[in-house]
Amino acid sequence: MIRPRQLSSRSAAAAVSPKSWLDPLRLALFVLMLLTVSRIHEHFGVLSALRPALVLAGLAFAYAFLHPRSLGGTRWLRTWPAKVVVALGIMACLSAVFGISLGGSARTIVEDYSKVLVFAFLLMATIRGTEDLRAYVWAYVISGGVLVWMSLFVFGLTKAGPDGIARLSFGYSYDANDVGVVLLVALGLALLTFHTSRRKGKLVSAVILLGIGVTLARSGSRGALIGLVAALVALLVLVKQVSVVSRLAMVVLVIAGLAVASPPGYWQQMETILRPTEDYNWTVPGGRKEIWLRGLGYMRSYPLFGIGIGNFGRAEGTISERARNWTPGEAGIKWSAPHNSFVEAGAELGVPGLVLWSSLVLGGIVAMGRLRRRLPRNWAVGDPEQRFLYLATSYLPVALTGFAASAFFVSFTFLDPIYILAAFMTGMYICVERKLAVPQSTPSQSSLYKFPPRVISRTPPRTATV
Repeated sequence: MIRPRQLSSRSAAAAVSPKSWLDPLRLALFVLMLLTVSRIHEHFGVLSALRPALVLAGLAFAYAFLHPRSLGGTRWLRTWPAKVVVALGIMACLSAVFGISLGGSARTIVEDYSKVLVFAFLLMATIRGTEDLRAYVWAYVISGGVLVWMSLFVFGLTKAGPDGIARLSFGYSYDANDVGVVLLVALGLALLTFHTSRRKGKLVSAVILLGIGVTLARSGSRGALIGLVAALVALLVLVKQVSVVSRLAMVVLVIAGLAVASPPGYWQQMETILRPTEDYNWTVPGGRKEIWLRGLGYMRSYPLFGIGIGNFGRAEGTISERARNWTPGEAGIKWSAPHNSFVEAGAELGVPGLVLWSSLVLGGIVAMGRLRRRLPRNWAVGDPEQRFLYLATSYLPVALTGFAASAFFVSFTFLDPIYILAAFMTGMYICVERKLAVPQSTPSQSSLYKFPPRVISRTPPRTATV
Protein backbone atom coordinates (compact mmCIF):
# COMPACT_ATOMS: atom_id res chain seq x y z
CA MET A 1 0.00 0.00 0.00
CA ILE A 2 1.19 3.49 -0.82
CA ARG A 3 1.49 5.87 2.11
CA PRO A 4 2.03 9.37 0.68
CA ARG A 5 4.12 11.67 2.80
CA GLN A 6 2.01 14.16 4.71
CA LEU A 7 2.67 17.81 3.97
CA SER A 8 2.63 20.58 6.48
CA SER A 9 0.38 23.55 5.88
CA ARG A 10 3.45 25.64 4.99
CA SER A 11 4.68 23.00 2.50
CA ALA A 12 1.29 22.72 0.90
CA ALA A 13 1.05 26.47 0.53
CA ALA A 14 4.52 26.65 -1.01
CA ALA A 15 3.61 23.96 -3.49
CA VAL A 16 0.92 26.16 -4.96
CA SER A 17 2.58 29.55 -4.74
CA PRO A 18 1.37 31.84 -7.55
CA LYS A 19 4.97 32.16 -8.84
CA SER A 20 5.94 28.50 -8.33
CA TRP A 21 5.83 27.57 -12.01
CA LEU A 22 7.96 30.46 -13.26
CA ASP A 23 11.24 28.59 -13.76
CA PRO A 24 13.14 27.65 -16.94
CA LEU A 25 11.87 24.06 -16.89
CA ARG A 26 8.19 24.89 -16.79
CA LEU A 27 8.53 27.84 -19.14
CA ALA A 28 10.23 25.53 -21.65
CA LEU A 29 7.38 23.03 -21.33
CA PHE A 30 4.83 25.83 -21.64
CA VAL A 31 6.34 26.91 -24.97
CA LEU A 32 6.79 23.28 -26.00
CA MET A 33 3.05 22.80 -25.46
CA LEU A 34 2.35 25.71 -27.79
CA LEU A 35 4.57 24.25 -30.50
CA THR A 36 3.35 20.67 -30.06
CA VAL A 37 -0.34 21.48 -30.15
CA SER A 38 -0.55 24.44 -32.53
CA ARG A 39 2.43 23.61 -34.82
CA ILE A 40 2.91 27.37 -35.14
CA HIS A 41 6.65 26.94 -35.79
CA GLU A 42 5.87 25.16 -39.06
CA HIS A 43 4.43 28.41 -40.37
CA PHE A 44 7.83 30.06 -40.16
CA GLY A 45 10.41 28.28 -42.28
CA VAL A 46 13.46 29.65 -40.46
CA LEU A 47 12.04 28.78 -37.04
CA SER A 48 11.02 25.30 -38.15
CA ALA A 49 14.51 24.61 -39.47
CA LEU A 50 15.93 25.25 -36.00
CA ARG A 51 13.80 22.37 -34.65
CA PRO A 52 12.60 24.37 -31.62
CA ALA A 53 10.57 21.52 -30.14
CA LEU A 54 13.64 19.30 -29.96
CA VAL A 55 15.72 22.13 -28.51
CA LEU A 56 13.13 22.91 -25.83
CA ALA A 57 12.79 19.24 -24.88
CA GLY A 58 16.58 19.00 -24.58
CA LEU A 59 16.73 22.12 -22.41
CA ALA A 60 13.96 20.77 -20.20
CA PHE A 61 15.85 17.49 -19.71
CA ALA A 62 19.10 19.31 -18.98
CA TYR A 63 17.50 21.63 -16.44
CA ALA A 64 15.71 18.74 -14.72
CA PHE A 65 18.97 16.79 -14.54
CA LEU A 66 20.89 19.72 -13.09
CA HIS A 67 18.05 20.77 -10.76
CA PRO A 68 16.27 17.59 -9.65
CA ARG A 69 14.44 19.49 -6.93
CA SER A 70 12.54 21.34 -9.66
CA LEU A 71 10.59 18.16 -10.32
CA GLY A 72 7.49 17.23 -8.39
CA GLY A 73 8.88 13.99 -7.00
CA THR A 74 7.86 10.47 -8.03
CA ARG A 75 4.26 10.49 -6.83
CA TRP A 76 3.02 10.80 -10.41
CA LEU A 77 4.36 7.34 -11.21
CA ARG A 78 1.81 5.88 -8.77
CA THR A 79 -1.24 7.36 -10.48
CA TRP A 80 -3.31 5.17 -12.77
CA PRO A 81 -3.08 7.46 -15.87
CA ALA A 82 0.72 7.37 -15.68
CA LYS A 83 0.67 3.59 -15.31
CA VAL A 84 -1.61 3.25 -18.33
CA VAL A 85 0.66 5.45 -20.46
CA VAL A 86 3.69 3.40 -19.39
CA ALA A 87 1.79 0.20 -20.25
CA LEU A 88 0.90 1.61 -23.68
CA GLY A 89 4.58 2.33 -24.31
CA ILE A 90 5.44 -1.26 -23.39
CA MET A 91 2.65 -2.59 -25.62
CA ALA A 92 3.96 -0.48 -28.51
CA CYS A 93 7.40 -2.07 -28.14
CA LEU A 94 5.93 -5.58 -27.92
CA SER A 95 3.75 -4.93 -30.95
CA ALA A 96 6.86 -4.03 -32.92
CA VAL A 97 8.45 -7.38 -32.06
CA PHE A 98 5.38 -9.51 -32.77
CA GLY A 99 3.79 -7.43 -35.56
CA ILE A 100 4.14 -7.65 -39.29
CA SER A 101 7.08 -5.24 -39.67
CA LEU A 102 9.65 -4.63 -36.96
CA GLY A 103 11.31 -1.89 -38.96
CA GLY A 104 8.09 -0.03 -39.66
CA SER A 105 7.05 -0.07 -36.02
CA ALA A 106 10.52 0.79 -34.75
CA ARG A 107 10.60 3.84 -36.99
CA THR A 108 7.20 4.98 -35.71
CA ILE A 109 8.31 4.57 -32.10
CA VAL A 110 11.65 6.33 -32.51
CA GLU A 111 10.50 9.18 -34.75
CA ASP A 112 7.01 9.86 -33.39
CA TYR A 113 5.59 7.95 -30.44
CA SER A 114 8.62 8.29 -28.16
CA LYS A 115 8.34 12.08 -28.41
CA VAL A 116 4.68 11.94 -27.41
CA LEU A 117 5.47 9.78 -24.38
CA VAL A 118 8.44 11.87 -23.29
CA PHE A 119 6.40 15.08 -23.42
CA ALA A 120 3.58 13.48 -21.42
CA PHE A 121 6.01 12.21 -18.78
CA LEU A 122 7.70 15.61 -18.53
CA LEU A 123 4.33 17.22 -17.87
CA MET A 124 3.44 14.62 -15.24
CA ALA A 125 6.81 14.91 -13.49
CA THR A 126 6.72 18.71 -13.27
CA ILE A 127 3.22 19.25 -11.88
CA ARG A 128 3.94 20.06 -8.22
CA GLY A 129 0.74 21.92 -7.47
CA THR A 130 -2.32 23.60 -8.86
CA GLU A 131 -0.47 26.56 -10.39
CA ASP A 132 1.67 24.24 -12.51
CA LEU A 133 -1.43 22.40 -13.69
CA ARG A 134 -3.27 25.65 -14.38
CA ALA A 135 -0.32 26.97 -16.41
CA TYR A 136 -0.24 23.88 -18.62
CA VAL A 137 -4.00 24.02 -19.13
CA TRP A 138 -3.63 27.64 -20.23
CA ALA A 139 -0.83 26.60 -22.59
CA TYR A 140 -3.19 24.22 -24.37
CA VAL A 141 -5.97 26.82 -24.48
CA ILE A 142 -3.64 29.41 -25.98
CA SER A 143 -2.50 26.80 -28.50
CA GLY A 144 -6.13 26.43 -29.51
CA GLY A 145 -6.26 30.18 -29.94
CA VAL A 146 -3.24 30.02 -32.25
CA LEU A 147 -4.97 27.38 -34.37
CA VAL A 148 -8.02 29.62 -34.55
CA TRP A 149 -5.84 32.53 -35.69
CA MET A 150 -4.23 30.42 -38.41
CA SER A 151 -7.61 29.17 -39.62
CA LEU A 152 -8.86 32.76 -39.96
CA PHE A 153 -5.82 34.61 -41.26
CA VAL A 154 -3.38 32.06 -42.67
CA PHE A 155 -5.28 29.27 -44.37
CA GLY A 156 -8.18 29.86 -46.70
CA LEU A 157 -11.12 27.83 -47.90
CA THR A 158 -10.98 25.49 -50.86
CA LYS A 159 -13.70 23.55 -52.62
CA ALA A 160 -13.48 19.81 -52.18
CA GLY A 161 -15.53 16.86 -53.32
CA PRO A 162 -17.94 16.46 -56.22
CA ASP A 163 -20.36 18.98 -54.70
CA GLY A 164 -17.71 21.64 -54.33
CA ILE A 165 -18.11 21.99 -50.56
CA ALA A 166 -15.93 24.81 -49.22
CA ARG A 167 -13.74 23.76 -46.32
CA LEU A 168 -10.60 24.85 -44.54
CA SER A 169 -7.39 24.13 -46.40
CA PHE A 170 -5.22 23.57 -43.37
CA GLY A 171 -1.55 22.89 -43.98
CA TYR A 172 1.49 21.54 -42.20
CA SER A 173 0.92 18.56 -39.89
CA TYR A 174 -2.88 18.84 -39.62
CA ASP A 175 -5.75 18.50 -42.02
CA ALA A 176 -9.21 19.93 -41.38
CA ASN A 177 -10.40 16.82 -39.51
CA ASP A 178 -7.33 16.83 -37.26
CA VAL A 179 -7.85 20.46 -36.30
CA GLY A 180 -11.35 19.58 -35.14
CA VAL A 181 -10.05 16.98 -32.69
CA VAL A 182 -7.40 19.28 -31.25
CA LEU A 183 -9.84 22.15 -30.83
CA LEU A 184 -12.51 20.04 -29.16
CA VAL A 185 -10.01 19.29 -26.40
CA ALA A 186 -9.27 23.02 -26.24
CA LEU A 187 -13.02 23.65 -25.94
CA GLY A 188 -13.35 21.76 -22.67
CA LEU A 189 -10.18 23.35 -21.26
CA ALA A 190 -11.21 26.86 -22.34
CA LEU A 191 -14.49 26.40 -20.50
CA LEU A 192 -12.45 25.56 -17.40
CA THR A 193 -10.25 28.66 -17.73
CA PHE A 194 -13.31 30.84 -18.36
CA HIS A 195 -15.03 29.77 -15.15
CA THR A 196 -11.88 29.89 -12.99
CA SER A 197 -10.23 33.12 -14.21
CA ARG A 198 -10.63 36.81 -13.56
CA ARG A 199 -11.88 39.34 -16.10
CA LYS A 200 -8.94 39.21 -18.54
CA GLY A 201 -8.81 35.43 -18.44
CA LYS A 202 -12.54 35.21 -19.02
CA LEU A 203 -12.27 37.54 -22.01
CA VAL A 204 -9.44 35.56 -23.61
CA SER A 205 -11.26 32.27 -22.99
CA ALA A 206 -14.53 33.61 -24.43
CA VAL A 207 -12.79 34.84 -27.59
CA ILE A 208 -11.12 31.46 -28.05
CA LEU A 209 -14.43 29.64 -27.50
CA LEU A 210 -16.07 31.78 -30.16
CA GLY A 211 -13.12 31.18 -32.46
CA ILE A 212 -13.34 27.42 -31.93
CA GLY A 213 -16.92 27.50 -33.19
CA VAL A 214 -15.80 29.51 -36.23
CA THR A 215 -12.92 27.16 -37.00
CA LEU A 216 -15.00 24.01 -36.64
CA ALA A 217 -17.44 25.44 -39.18
CA ARG A 218 -14.64 26.35 -41.59
CA SER A 219 -13.13 22.88 -41.24
CA GLY A 220 -16.19 21.31 -42.88
CA SER A 221 -15.56 18.19 -40.77
CA ARG A 222 -18.54 16.02 -39.96
CA GLY A 223 -16.59 14.24 -37.25
CA ALA A 224 -15.81 17.58 -35.63
CA LEU A 225 -19.51 18.48 -35.58
CA ILE A 226 -20.37 15.15 -33.95
CA GLY A 227 -17.63 15.75 -31.39
CA LEU A 228 -18.91 19.28 -30.76
CA VAL A 229 -22.44 18.04 -30.12
CA ALA A 230 -21.08 15.39 -27.74
CA ALA A 231 -18.95 17.94 -25.87
CA LEU A 232 -21.81 20.42 -25.51
CA VAL A 233 -24.14 17.68 -24.26
CA ALA A 234 -21.46 16.71 -21.73
CA LEU A 235 -21.24 20.37 -20.69
CA LEU A 236 -24.96 20.51 -20.01
CA VAL A 237 -25.13 17.13 -18.26
CA LEU A 238 -21.87 16.81 -16.33
CA VAL A 239 -21.11 20.36 -15.16
CA LYS A 240 -23.67 20.67 -12.37
CA GLN A 241 -21.62 23.17 -10.33
CA VAL A 242 -22.13 25.97 -12.88
CA SER A 243 -25.57 27.53 -13.33
CA VAL A 244 -27.74 26.37 -16.21
CA VAL A 245 -27.84 29.93 -17.57
CA SER A 246 -24.04 30.10 -17.70
CA ARG A 247 -23.78 26.70 -19.38
CA LEU A 248 -26.39 27.64 -21.96
CA ALA A 249 -24.56 30.91 -22.60
CA MET A 250 -21.40 28.97 -23.41
CA VAL A 251 -23.32 26.67 -25.74
CA VAL A 252 -24.86 29.67 -27.51
CA LEU A 253 -21.46 31.35 -27.84
CA VAL A 254 -19.89 28.35 -29.58
CA ILE A 255 -22.94 27.66 -31.74
CA ALA A 256 -23.06 31.32 -32.77
CA GLY A 257 -19.50 31.11 -34.04
CA LEU A 258 -20.37 27.92 -35.89
CA ALA A 259 -23.53 29.37 -37.48
CA VAL A 260 -22.05 32.71 -38.50
CA ALA A 261 -18.89 31.29 -40.06
CA SER A 262 -20.30 28.20 -41.78
CA PRO A 263 -19.07 28.26 -45.41
CA PRO A 264 -21.24 27.59 -48.48
CA GLY A 265 -22.53 24.03 -48.55
CA TYR A 266 -21.63 23.35 -44.91
CA TRP A 267 -25.09 22.44 -43.65
CA GLN A 268 -25.84 20.35 -46.74
CA GLN A 269 -22.67 18.40 -46.00
CA MET A 270 -23.61 18.01 -42.34
CA GLU A 271 -27.03 16.65 -43.27
CA THR A 272 -25.35 13.58 -44.74
CA ILE A 273 -24.58 12.50 -41.17
CA LEU A 274 -28.25 11.51 -40.93
CA ARG A 275 -27.93 9.30 -44.05
CA PRO A 276 -24.73 7.31 -43.46
CA THR A 277 -25.66 4.44 -45.78
CA GLU A 278 -25.79 6.83 -48.74
CA ASP A 279 -22.28 8.14 -48.19
CA TYR A 280 -19.28 6.88 -50.17
CA ASN A 281 -17.60 5.88 -46.90
CA TRP A 282 -20.31 3.24 -46.53
CA THR A 283 -20.37 1.90 -50.09
CA VAL A 284 -16.88 1.88 -51.64
CA PRO A 285 -14.11 -0.65 -50.72
CA GLY A 286 -11.82 2.21 -49.72
CA GLY A 287 -14.47 3.84 -47.52
CA ARG A 288 -14.27 4.00 -43.77
CA LYS A 289 -16.75 1.22 -43.13
CA GLU A 290 -14.66 -1.32 -45.04
CA ILE A 291 -11.42 -0.01 -43.54
CA TRP A 292 -12.83 -0.37 -40.03
CA LEU A 293 -14.04 -3.91 -40.75
CA ARG A 294 -10.61 -4.85 -42.06
CA GLY A 295 -9.07 -3.28 -38.95
CA LEU A 296 -11.24 -5.47 -36.74
CA GLY A 297 -10.06 -8.41 -38.81
CA TYR A 298 -6.42 -7.55 -38.11
CA MET A 299 -7.23 -7.43 -34.40
CA ARG A 300 -8.82 -10.89 -34.57
CA SER A 301 -5.79 -12.26 -36.42
CA TYR A 302 -3.29 -10.64 -34.02
CA PRO A 303 -5.26 -10.41 -30.75
CA LEU A 304 -2.41 -10.19 -28.21
CA PHE A 305 0.05 -7.68 -29.67
CA GLY A 306 -1.58 -6.47 -32.89
CA ILE A 307 0.03 -5.95 -36.27
CA GLY A 308 2.46 -3.43 -34.78
CA ILE A 309 2.32 0.28 -34.12
CA GLY A 310 2.38 2.25 -37.37
CA ASN A 311 1.69 -0.83 -39.52
CA PHE A 312 -1.98 -0.33 -40.41
CA GLY A 313 -1.24 1.07 -43.86
CA ARG A 314 1.27 -1.71 -44.49
CA ALA A 315 -1.36 -4.29 -43.54
CA GLU A 316 -3.78 -2.74 -46.02
CA GLY A 317 -1.26 -3.18 -48.82
CA THR A 318 0.16 -6.59 -47.86
CA ILE A 319 -2.05 -8.87 -45.74
CA SER A 320 -5.58 -7.60 -46.34
CA GLU A 321 -7.96 -9.67 -48.43
CA ARG A 322 -7.86 -7.00 -51.14
CA ALA A 323 -4.06 -7.25 -51.25
CA ARG A 324 -4.05 -11.04 -51.35
CA ASN A 325 -6.56 -11.11 -54.21
CA TRP A 326 -4.91 -8.32 -56.20
CA THR A 327 -3.70 -9.17 -59.69
CA PRO A 328 -1.40 -7.19 -61.99
CA GLY A 329 -3.28 -4.72 -64.11
CA GLU A 330 -5.84 -3.85 -61.43
CA ALA A 331 -5.96 -0.51 -59.73
CA GLY A 332 -3.43 -0.12 -56.95
CA ILE A 333 -4.37 -0.55 -53.29
CA LYS A 334 -4.05 2.49 -51.06
CA TRP A 335 -2.05 2.00 -47.87
CA SER A 336 -4.77 3.71 -45.91
CA ALA A 337 -4.84 5.01 -42.37
CA PRO A 338 -7.47 3.44 -40.08
CA HIS A 339 -9.48 6.69 -39.73
CA ASN A 340 -10.66 5.52 -36.30
CA SER A 341 -8.51 5.81 -33.18
CA PHE A 342 -10.22 2.90 -31.42
CA VAL A 343 -9.78 0.62 -34.44
CA GLU A 344 -6.18 1.80 -34.74
CA ALA A 345 -5.47 0.91 -31.11
CA GLY A 346 -7.01 -2.55 -31.42
CA ALA A 347 -5.47 -3.39 -34.79
CA GLU A 348 -1.94 -2.15 -34.04
CA LEU A 349 -1.66 -3.04 -30.32
CA GLY A 350 -4.14 -5.91 -30.03
CA VAL A 351 -6.98 -6.31 -27.56
CA PRO A 352 -4.86 -5.36 -24.50
CA GLY A 353 -3.79 -2.16 -26.24
CA LEU A 354 -7.38 -1.30 -27.10
CA VAL A 355 -8.43 -1.81 -23.48
CA LEU A 356 -5.56 0.31 -22.17
CA TRP A 357 -6.10 3.15 -24.62
CA SER A 358 -9.87 3.15 -24.11
CA SER A 359 -9.33 3.32 -20.35
CA LEU A 360 -7.57 6.67 -20.81
CA VAL A 361 -10.43 8.08 -22.88
CA LEU A 362 -13.61 6.53 -21.52
CA GLY A 363 -12.20 5.52 -18.14
CA GLY A 364 -10.91 9.04 -17.65
CA ILE A 365 -14.44 10.43 -17.96
CA VAL A 366 -15.66 8.05 -15.26
CA ALA A 367 -12.62 8.55 -13.03
CA MET A 368 -12.90 12.34 -12.96
CA GLY A 369 -16.59 12.06 -12.08
CA ARG A 370 -15.79 9.76 -9.17
CA LEU A 371 -13.02 12.04 -8.01
CA ARG A 372 -15.45 14.98 -7.98
CA ARG A 373 -17.99 13.09 -5.86
CA ARG A 374 -15.33 12.48 -3.22
CA LEU A 375 -14.29 16.10 -2.85
CA PRO A 376 -15.87 18.44 -0.30
CA ARG A 377 -18.82 20.12 -2.00
CA ASN A 378 -17.92 23.56 -0.77
CA TRP A 379 -14.78 23.47 -2.92
CA ALA A 380 -17.08 24.52 -5.77
CA VAL A 381 -17.32 27.96 -4.13
CA GLY A 382 -14.10 27.84 -2.12
CA ASP A 383 -10.78 29.57 -2.67
CA PRO A 384 -9.40 29.83 -6.23
CA GLU A 385 -7.38 26.63 -5.92
CA GLN A 386 -10.27 24.60 -4.56
CA ARG A 387 -12.61 25.92 -7.24
CA PHE A 388 -10.15 25.15 -10.04
CA LEU A 389 -9.67 21.58 -8.86
CA TYR A 390 -13.36 21.01 -8.31
CA LEU A 391 -14.40 22.37 -11.71
CA ALA A 392 -11.54 20.58 -13.47
CA THR A 393 -13.15 17.27 -12.49
CA SER A 394 -16.12 18.35 -14.63
CA TYR A 395 -14.42 20.08 -17.53
CA LEU A 396 -11.76 17.43 -18.14
CA PRO A 397 -14.59 14.93 -18.90
CA VAL A 398 -16.02 17.50 -21.35
CA ALA A 399 -12.66 17.62 -23.14
CA LEU A 400 -12.39 13.82 -23.05
CA THR A 401 -15.91 13.45 -24.44
CA GLY A 402 -15.20 15.79 -27.33
CA PHE A 403 -11.99 13.92 -28.04
CA ALA A 404 -13.61 10.48 -27.86
CA ALA A 405 -16.41 11.36 -30.26
CA SER A 406 -14.21 13.09 -32.84
CA ALA A 407 -11.33 10.60 -32.55
CA PHE A 408 -13.76 7.94 -33.75
CA PHE A 409 -13.21 9.38 -37.26
CA VAL A 410 -9.46 10.10 -37.27
CA SER A 411 -6.21 8.28 -36.45
CA PHE A 412 -5.16 9.94 -33.18
CA THR A 413 -4.24 6.94 -31.04
CA PHE A 414 -0.56 7.82 -30.83
CA LEU A 415 -0.74 11.61 -31.07
CA ASP A 416 -0.40 14.14 -28.27
CA PRO A 417 -3.91 15.26 -27.17
CA ILE A 418 -4.98 12.19 -25.19
CA TYR A 419 -1.57 11.89 -23.54
CA ILE A 420 -1.66 15.55 -22.54
CA LEU A 421 -5.08 14.92 -21.00
CA ALA A 422 -3.61 11.90 -19.19
CA ALA A 423 -0.93 14.21 -17.79
CA PHE A 424 -3.63 16.64 -16.64
CA MET A 425 -5.51 13.81 -14.90
CA THR A 426 -2.29 12.74 -13.21
CA GLY A 427 -1.79 16.32 -12.11
CA MET A 428 -5.29 16.35 -10.65
CA TYR A 429 -4.47 13.50 -8.29
CA ILE A 430 -1.22 15.15 -7.22
CA CYS A 431 -2.90 18.51 -6.61
CA VAL A 432 -5.86 17.05 -4.75
CA GLU A 433 -3.55 15.04 -2.52
CA ARG A 434 -1.60 18.16 -1.65
CA LYS A 435 -4.72 20.19 -1.00
CA LEU A 436 -6.11 17.55 1.31
CA ALA A 437 -2.79 16.91 3.06
CA VAL A 438 -3.46 18.81 6.28
CA PRO A 439 -2.21 16.69 9.23
CA GLN A 440 -5.28 16.95 11.44
CA SER A 441 -7.71 15.97 8.70
CA THR A 442 -5.67 13.92 6.24
CA PRO A 443 -7.59 10.76 5.27
CA SER A 444 -6.00 7.50 4.28
CA GLN A 445 -4.81 8.11 0.73
CA SER A 446 -3.33 4.74 -0.16
CA SER A 447 -6.02 4.25 -2.78
CA LEU A 448 -5.69 7.74 -4.30
CA TYR A 449 -3.76 6.44 -7.26
CA LYS A 450 -6.00 3.51 -8.07
CA PHE A 451 -8.78 3.36 -10.65
CA PRO A 452 -11.45 4.23 -9.77
CA PRO A 453 -9.94 6.84 -7.43
CA ARG A 454 -10.88 6.95 -3.76
CA VAL A 455 -9.50 10.19 -2.43
CA ILE A 456 -11.37 10.51 0.84
CA SER A 457 -13.69 8.38 2.90
CA ARG A 458 -17.16 7.38 1.75
CA THR A 459 -18.65 9.88 4.19
CA PRO A 460 -16.55 12.96 3.52
CA PRO A 461 -17.08 16.14 5.50
CA ARG A 462 -18.90 18.84 3.60
CA THR A 463 -16.65 21.60 4.84
CA ALA A 464 -13.33 22.75 3.52
CA THR A 465 -10.42 20.66 4.74
CA VAL A 466 -7.78 23.34 4.45
